[in-house]
Amino acid sequence: MSRSKLRRLSACLALLTLPSAACRVDRNPGGAAATLDGLLREVWEFELEADPLFATSTGDTRYNDRLPDVSLEAERARADARRAFLATLEQVDRAALDAQRRISLDVQARDLRDRIAEYDLGGLLVPLTADDGFHISFAQLPTGMPFGTVADYDNYLARLRAFPGWIEQYIAVLREGLRTGNTMPRIVLEGYDVTMASHVVDDPAQSVFWAPFERMPAGMAAADQERLRVAGGDAIRSAVVPGYRTLLDFFRTEYIPGARTTLGASALPDGEAFYAHRIRRYTTLDLSAEEIHRIGLGEVERIRTEMEAIIRRVGFRGDFAAFLTFMRTDPRFYARTPEELLKQAGWITKRMDGQLPALFGRLPRQPYTVEPVPAHLAPKYTSGRYVGAPPSGTQPGTYWVNTYRLESRPLYNLEALSLHEAVPGHHLQIALSQELEGLPPLRRFTYHSAFGEGWGLYAERLGLDAGFYTDPYSDFGRLTYEMWRACRLVVDTGIHAMGWTRQQVIDYMASNTALPLHEVTTETDRYISWPGQALAYKLGELKIRELRARAETALGAAFDVRGFHDAVLANGSVPLDVLEHVIDAWIAERRAAQ
Repeated sequence: MSRSKLRRLSACLALLTLPSAACRVDRNPGGAAATLDGLLREVWEFELEADPLFATSTGDTRYNDRLPDVSLEAERARADARRAFLATLEQVDRAALDAQRRISLDVQARDLRDRIAEYDLGGLLVPLTADDGFHISFAQLPTGMPFGTVADYDNYLARLRAFPGWIEQYIAVLREGLRTGNTMPRIVLEGYDVTMASHVVDDPAQSVFWAPFERMPAGMAAADQERLRVAGGDAIRSAVVPGYRTLLDFFRTEYIPGARTTLGASALPDGEAFYAHRIRRYTTLDLSAEEIHRIGLGEVERIRTEMEAIIRRVGFRGDFAAFLTFMRTDPRFYARTPEELLKQAGWITKRMDGQLPALFGRLPRQPYTVEPVPAHLAPKYTSGRYVGAPPSGTQPGTYWVNTYRLESRPLYNLEALSLHEAVPGHHLQIALSQELEGLPPLRRFTYHSAFGEGWGLYAERLGLDAGFYTDPYSDFGRLTYEMWRACRLVVDTGIHAMGWTRQQVIDYMASNTALPLHEVTTETDRYISWPGQALAYKLGELKIRELRARAETALGAAFDVRGFHDAVLANGSVPLDVLEHVIDAWIAERRAAQ
């Protein structure tokens, strides 16, 4: 940590000893605003330096030759620094701020509190989920870094060479998790080692990390290209492969045998407090597990009624379970080749591109593309995901479609999946957020799951407004996806607060949705390994739909769906209580304009 930051932290800690009145900034709006703006800049710079990989994702290239220090000592120091920042932030006179700065203050305060709680409750000791982890995100460097200059390649090489030390730090973190009982549940780890083993290759050219050396800039000198290729091969052989091999050996010989045999977060040290924190973090709402469980049961019942109406409409003779079997097994619902699945996804998203001007007044400049989920991830990965790109880079956003085991990737879900992950879902929402002007970077790059995933699920439903789901089976697929997210409220709380077994979750999901059984299983393991995150989708979507209904009722014929959507997305990713204030203010402004 730099001397300037240490001086700043000392000053922040000193504030804690002062009477609260002395800590308040002057009620002069300029004074409070200037104090907040300076603090936001300082916290942002602190977080970028603390996590160079995050800095790269925002388009800030200053730390592109580094990996984060994830040692236990560094994490402890960062937690202390965030406590000091939060203490200073809480002294800012909120009443003296304009509306936009109040939003920034609220977002920053929540972010700091969430990070501090995650550290205090041991969340950082489990840096893995059933389909993600530090070693998986590292394998995205070839598509997540710029490669336009010799310096860009040297930065990339520096990160590859630093990989073994980074892995050793993470192994120390995971060992501390083993010692304290903070681990992934052993039951979800079967097959997970493929995410490491696939990177242990003999030939550097067969590594995903070799890709940047195959498409070097045409204007780069031949001598530089040759040097970089030689250095790249050496870095993969001497650093990347040994790093993954070390992690793989540790995982197989220590982590899996030592991982906990329990399932829910309630079995962790401070498990009840940890899950309550995860609920608040991912939903941004003050709800108990029991309240969320009841909401989920009610949504399941409502959506089931709509699904059964479609079954009657298509004239199917059989009960609900028989219809689900039909949907899972009839060949008409499945692509025959990966290319067919990708082409269908591309066609759906391109059709939606044509509908966006009718639904939004502001559209992002950054384009997106459609690609298959990388082979080293696909077996344990979800059906699709959006992977963003820095706004100032040369890479587009990417909608990943999983082409592994085509018999588990039904076409009837593809419209809903594509609208969620690409447009008008995550690509549109995240790209717009990154391109917002006049807001601090915190507001452009922070991601609140309840807002982001709630918007993604709301975007699936927007397909109805845009003329999608005309095929009843595709509409059933849309409802299956909505049912899937409603079931998450039931099973996530069931696992982590009510003692549900893995088989209970699988059976509940399989009996209420037309998801393929392979996906039911991978999703179940995701919920087990990632407490609380799955709650964000449905609760976020319900809030956005509630706010839209409120606006439609208040404005009547003057309601403008384009204006509403622009208002929802105009402030970046915000907590749901902040979003509610934003939309209430927008409604009041529109009514005044009438």
